[in-house]
Amino acid sequence: MTAIVSFDHVYFSYQDTSVLTDVSFKVTPGEFLGIIGPNGGGKTTLLKLILGFLKPKSGAISVLDAPPGTASTRIAYVSQGLNYDRQFPISVKELVLSGRLSSLPWYGAYAPEDLQAAQNALEKVGMQDFSNHPFGKLSGGQAQRALIARALVTEPDLLLLDEPTASVDTQAEGAIYDILKSLRKTMTILMVTHDLRAAIDIVDRVLCVQGGLTSLLPQEVCEHFALGLYHTPLQIGTPPR
Repeated sequence: MTAIVSFDHVYFSYQDTSVLTDVSFKVTPGEFLGIIGPNGGGKTTLLKLILGFLKPKSGAISVLDAPPGTASTRIAYVSQGLNYDRQFPISVKELVLSGRLSSLPWYGAYAPEDLQAAQNALEKVGMQDFSNHPFGKLSGGQAQRALIARALVTEPDLLLLDEPTASVDTQAEGAIYDILKSLRKTMTILMVTHDLRAAIDIVDRVLCVQGGLTSLLPQEVCEHFALGLYHTPLQIGTPPR
């Protein structure tokens, strides 16, 4: 396999509103990519095209050597935000195990390997001591780590994350980035983020999505570029001329 994800001259529009224009890029196995760009620039749309939730207007997309949506068991997705019913009676372990539902036999019992996979996933995110804790009682950062464990329980080849630190405090954010650092090279990761400073510290490449797409190495993302997108400088230093 030469590319986990491949976009070839992809165009996408919501009715008459163009979102992505002539987007081409490849993601190689084991890469960790940060996806940045302004609100409405097409970042989440890009992930939904990879997942097969949306179809391009034109162009070709390949994911794991297949059309989007046909290799879903090898892809895990952590969506943006923490919208869930805190009163729903489910434990952290049950939440994580729900990531294995597609592999259950007809009689609906989890196999020993499912239970072990859940334990392994909880350990990877440092939540093994919360296994029997009600999910609805977790803090925002703990809940996000549990949702990441739910994604990891499938042992995916490709992990997609849509702003995984958007709803958590600074301490929880650091813990989540430590988890992602530990996962580097064990799977391919694409992460949408507004936290450009943190992304540059852990990713192999940065994809800037703003209608079109530009691929940059972290060292190529200069202070001027960051200032133009996010209104605050990426680094403290001499202002660009």
